[in-house]
Amino acid sequence: MRYLPLTDEDRRAMLAKIGVPSVESLYRDVPAAALLKGPVDLPPHAGELEVERAIGAMAAKNLGTGSVPSFLGAGAYRHHVPASVDHLIQRGEFLTSYTPYQPEVTQGTLQYLFEFQTQVALLTGMDVANASMYDGATATVEAVMMANRVTRRKKAVISGSLHPHYREVIETYGEHTGFQVAAAPYDPEAREDILKMIDKETSCVVIQNPSFFGHLIDFATLSEAAHAAGALVIAVSTEVISYGLVRAPGNTGCDVAVAEGQSIGNPLGFGGPYVGLFAAKEKFLRQMPGRLAGQTVDVDRKRGWVLTLSTREQHIRREKATSNICTNSGLCALAFTIHLTLLGEAGLQRLAELNHATASNLADRLSKIPGVKLLNESFFNEFTLALPKPAIPVVEAMAKRRVLGGVPVARLIPGKEFENLLLVAATETVTDADMAALEAALKESLAEVK
Repeated sequence: MRYLPLTDEDRRAMLAKIGVPSVESLYRDVPAAALLKGPVDLPPHAGELEVERAIGAMAAKNLGTGSVPSFLGAGAYRHHVPASVDHLIQRGEFLTSYTPYQPEVTQGTLQYLFEFQTQVALLTGMDVANASMYDGATATVEAVMMANRVTRRKKAVISGSLHPHYREVIETYGEHTGFQVAAAPYDPEAREDILKMIDKETSCVVIQNPSFFGHLIDFATLSEAAHAAGALVIAVSTEVISYGLVRAPGNTGCDVAVAEGQSIGNPLGFGGPYVGLFAAKEKFLRQMPGRLAGQTVDVDRKRGWVLTLSTREQHIRREKATSNICTNSGLCALAFTIHLTLLGEAGLQRLAELNHATASNLADRLSKIPGVKLLNESFFNEFTLALPKPAIPVVEAMAKRRVLGGVPVARLIPGKEFENLLLVAATETVTDADMAALEAALKESLAEVK
């Protein structure tokens, strides 16, 4: 069976209809140097069964997080997702629904987005939340650009606690949309004094909690200083399960809360698709990016849902839009909503407690290994170890022992001062046997690596 079932006659008819002589003429504006000189270097076409075998053989070379003890984190976390979540999101009415342009025929989609917003507002302690973003990184830069609009300033101060990928996204947007980024050095030991970077030109301060290195942050003093200078405080979280124990951003004086919601309802998926969370104080409602679903009543006084706010460029706002986010990660948001509904408030708190207890147990065990130092005084479910040897070869040696022992910081932040640092995450999926395997693998790998 052909993947592209058009006949030569079909193609000729289509080309004649649009008035061009050949497919190649559609690319006449592309520089010749950018065009391929020959076919792509791929195997010849094959049947479905043969392709499945070939892809399966390639996949079997991977060391998957579900098949071996895994302690990977750094912004993407392995959690247990109940089978009911996947079952429900694959129902036809959920799986095939897309964007709610016509509220009268998309009531189900609007209702679950409304429920999602309610959950996010409650989690973050904020007044309002939108109907989701692409992911945590783009939600963060959208918060920065919102702060620029609100304060009419163009300088974002970035804490050394922020995930390097999130920092890079902010810097890229800043370079191309015209705002300044003042980034503090990365802060593996939680010693930075971010207050001295705040001035009268600062639109916002962006800080992550728990930090990229796992430290827990106290926002009280920071919020006071930022507000005194007329700046907003943006609280970032890459591990949304932490909201089950850590004080909500809205209760610490923060103005905007953004997060990566992958940990709830969404499994690890080679970098996506994920779901960004965005919540803020009500006074910033009309400057928020994306869209908001709202509750209303119809002419018969029956409850219904609408798009309350949708200031996007593909709607009437055009160049005045507050965002260029063009979708809402709807299915991922639904998975988030179903999973969190199943957990409930007590379940989320218990899950967070289990994560913290597991990580604390693991940190105690690993910090007793000779030469290994724990850099964190406080953490949630992820912490940083200083090893006596470079972390990259140590992690590779552990992988050969079928243990995914963590993320070397130097893979995300190059530099001599980071090469011995190892990020280790422990979620509820980690067992006592997994911890014992990591402890043994780390000891053996440290002895092996020169």
